[in-house]
Amino acid sequence: MSAVLEFFAPCPKGLESLLADELRALGAANVRETRAGVAFAGELVTGYRACLWSRLASRILLSIARFPVGSAEALYAGARAIEWSRHLRADGTLAVDCSGSAPGVTHTHFGALKAKDAIVDQMRERSGERPSIDAERPDLRVNVYLHRGEASVSIDLSGESLHRRGYRTESGEAPLKENLAAAILLRAEWPAIARSGGALIDLMCGSGTLLIEGALMAGNIAPGLMRDYFGFLYWLGHDASVWQGLLAEARARRDGGLAALPAIRGYDQDARAIRTARANAERAGLEEHIHFEQRTLAQCEPETTATGLVVVNPPYGERLGESAELPALYRELGEQLKQHFQGWRAAVLTAADPGLGRNMGLRARRYHTLFNGSIECRLLHFEISEEWVVREPSGRPFEIRPGSSAEMFANRLRKNLQHLGRWARRQDISCYRLYDADLHEYNLAVDVYDSDRRYVHVQEYEAPDTVDPDKARQRLRHALAVIPLVLEIPPEQMFFKQRRRQAGGTQYEKLAETGVFHEVREGPCRLLVNFTDYLDTGLFLDHRTTRAMVGELARGKRFLNLFCYTASATVHAGLSGAASTTSVDMSNTYLDWARRNLELNGLKASAHQLVQADVLRWVVDIGARALA
Repeated sequence: MSAVLEFFAPCPKGLESLLADELRALGAANVRETRAGVAFAGELVTGYRACLWSRLASRILLSIARFPVGSAEALYAGARAIEWSRHLRADGTLAVDCSGSAPGVTHTHFGALKAKDAIVDQMRERSGERPSIDAERPDLRVNVYLHRGEASVSIDLSGESLHRRGYRTESGEAPLKENLAAAILLRAEWPAIARSGGALIDLMCGSGTLLIEGALMAGNIAPGLMRDYFGFLYWLGHDASVWQGLLAEARARRDGGLAALPAIRGYDQDARAIRTARANAERAGLEEHIHFEQRTLAQCEPETTATGLVVVNPPYGERLGESAELPALYRELGEQLKQHFQGWRAAVLTAADPGLGRNMGLRARRYHTLFNGSIECRLLHFEISEEWVVREPSGRPFEIRPGSSAEMFANRLRKNLQHLGRWARRQDISCYRLYDADLHEYNLAVDVYDSDRRYVHVQEYEAPDTVDPDKARQRLRHALAVIPLVLEIPPEQMFFKQRRRQAGGTQYEKLAETGVFHEVREGPCRLLVNFTDYLDTGLFLDHRTTRAMVGELARGKRFLNLFCYTASATVHAGLSGAASTTSVDMSNTYLDWARRNLELNGLKASAHQLVQADVLRWVVDIGARALA
């Protein structure tokens, strides 16, 4: 089959950009990130290759139909109009999954039932036979997604979640899904470390998932090679010769990769966990390549001349039983790393409480937010060297005195952080205004940007002449001391600027020339911000609602963005389905920034034009040409 097909790969939240890069490397075209998934295009072989090689996707869905849904009857009629005899034998087995909602279809079970009835009724009417239902391993698994009055119907090529590689039958306590383990290793840059001969060690290996996934990566082994079931194997559109060719290629790559695996070791104090890990490694064909051993944390040492990566998924409070024991555990982990693993890198997956990581006595060079099921976690990245060791400060630290105005400011920040942080996570937003002159004593705007780590952008509004300048300076010093304490960041991740009335074009003048950009998320959009070089960061947080509205209104239309700045509104329009966009600004600097934002979101220049021009003159010229 040489036709270009449309696919969608769902994934755990937070892995979208990694999955998009992975799919591009597998030959996917028109790759576009959405929330909790990635859309892409390609021939059937591309979908098969993604099923076999994706370490991050949960499933691979092949789109076969889209139609409007204004009622349950419309869902039934749309599903029945699909030619199901092209996909399933009348005496085959079927399963239907449904997610989302539409008018008249507010329960996913009801939506799945209506779609199933449509399929069964059509096939029974045409052949006299009907498929039976098999929820576990059907010949055909159909996926129905309802959103904004439309149904998307797909064939689930994976059949069951791709995180089930086939090597893990018993997972032990607090199981780490295989695709999350792979994401941890990719974020920690394990493939590059492995290529340079570095070792991989897990000091609390549990059932061995991180090490097995690490061996599969380093050995160039397809994660789907051990599976005996995929959703396409009994699908009538299946091309067996294409699939067998991919399997043969994957087996050859595995044989070559196993010969070059670096040292991989796992330790755990639980003998049962070690037995489980060894059994999992054996099923993965890696029993001779991964060394597992029962050891306490205090007994763990590298036992290899190479440096490399230490990766650890310590217990959470839920798993250990008593969260009060966790600080001591993290202190011990930090001491082992500092004492025995100098020159190594480390990646530690911790519960979202950043205080746990600080107990290690090491300063993380960056972090990523990930989700282990419903548990929000942070993946902390460390360089094990003296430079990154946290030492007791020689000077007296700032103290927030009870009853002081500084305590009042700190309490307001904490309250806002608790409320707005939850809201931002629900909305898939990584940057938001935390505080905006809420208290008249502290005339500041405090913006939070969660990127590779948390950054805070602080702006002081110019005080009126009636305010005592000495008191204003003292309160500012207190505020700048309180903010890192409450937000639990090192001071170097806070950027301070003063907003004053600007004359002429001075507000657009450069403040610095670092050229350092950080990626943040706003719903489906990936955007670049700069904290140092300009008065503004490149993203006006108070315009977020307007940008979302622009996205809604621009769908299917041509969109014009005048004085476009960094084109964040254009990104919203483009990702929402604008037919084309044109963004105009006089500044080449901002247009280059805009171009990078568009490219970051996969918006191609052919449909999204950037114009460097004096906007008012450009509008007059366009109008004159239109009237000519």
